[in-house]
Amino acid sequence: MKLDGIAAFVAVAEAGSISEAARRLGLSKSVVSDRLKELERRLGASLIHRSTRRLSLTEDGSAFLERASGALRELDAAAADLAERRSTLAGPLRLSAPVTFSRLHLGPALYPFLARHPQIELTLDLDDRVIDAHSEGHDGVVRHGPLRDSRLVAWRLAPSRRVLVASPDYLARHGSPTSLAELDRHRAIFYTGRGVADWRFLTRSGAVQLRATPALRVNNGELMRDAAEAGLGIALLPLFISGPPLKAGTLQRIEIDAAPEPEFIYIAHPEGRRPTAKLRALADWLRRCFGDPPYWEP
Repeated sequence: MKLDGIAAFVAVAEAGSISEAARRLGLSKSVVSDRLKELERRLGASLIHRSTRRLSLTEDGSAFLERASGALRELDAAAADLAERRSTLAGPLRLSAPVTFSRLHLGPALYPFLARHPQIELTLDLDDRVIDAHSEGHDGVVRHGPLRDSRLVAWRLAPSRRVLVASPDYLARHGSPTSLAELDRHRAIFYTGRGVADWRFLTRSGAVQLRATPALRVNNGELMRDAAEAGLGIALLPLFISGPPLKAGTLQRIEIDAAPEPEFIYIAHPEGRRPTAKLRALADWLRRCFGDPPYWEP
């Protein structure tokens, strides 16, 4: 059996389609399909049910996948160990990260890291949704906010403060709230990417979640900032987004009698899968780049 055939099978099983597996591997669909067929011929077994909608594993395919994916991880770990012993970082590294944070801060931190380690082959998937690092084949995920997936091991990169903001025009028209009760009566710009109302605050009696009247629900932080600057309502934004408009005066900070629930920037990897030297080195690099407190916070 050839390793590229096994890698193609594992990628197809994890992606659920040959086209998505080809995209992840950087190959054409025909090459991935040919490698899969050759592997099945050598094994003398059908590994995948092919249909017009989505591929699924046969009983033989499910049995083979567990051993095959484990073998590939062990080979990747062996190669990473050799690279670490030679004090070099090389090979593929696949990350998922949120769109706005990547454009504003992650990208500028990554470019010099990749320049220092030119043998790393980084694939960066930008997506604001909560992805499943186990099934989607990522070595790590960079995220902002609370960690809800217990199957992930998270490394903290930097604290991240969120603040309530609104435009001077909105506050002139509606007033500036000073308490949770007053805040609850205002128009809100909500972030929808976490599946629950995002306005959670800490009080002396515990955590409180507000559900103010929504002016806008959106899953992108930059659009939230723009909507707040346009005077649509109040937004709860991290300082890595709201810092520049606060400094410029297009947004104003709102102080109330409770603090937003603490959050942080983290990089996480699937539990039970040993992180590579590349991922550890990247986490250390990002911590130094961001700082503590991070450079985007006053």
